[in-house]
Amino acid sequence: MKGKYSKCIVVLVIALNIIFAAAVLYAFIRTSSEPSTLVASWFAFSTTELWALASIKKSKIKNSESSEVRDTDENY
Repeated sequence: MKGKYSKCIVVLVIALNIIFAAAVLYAFIRTSSEPSTLVASWFAFSTTELWALASIKKSKIKNSESSEVRDTDENY
């Protein structure tokens, strides 16, 4: 169960990026106009979300490793 939430978020963000890209391509074909600001904002948002999730995971791993080292040091 551990880590399942973050994996779901990553899959969701990737799926939403694919859907968004398909919708933008469809809109571009229909109107011959690319919403460049919307595209840049969307991918900046999704990249930030994934980066934040990775940072949280990294800090949890770092904290668990440091607590394991403390536990080992206390046992000796």
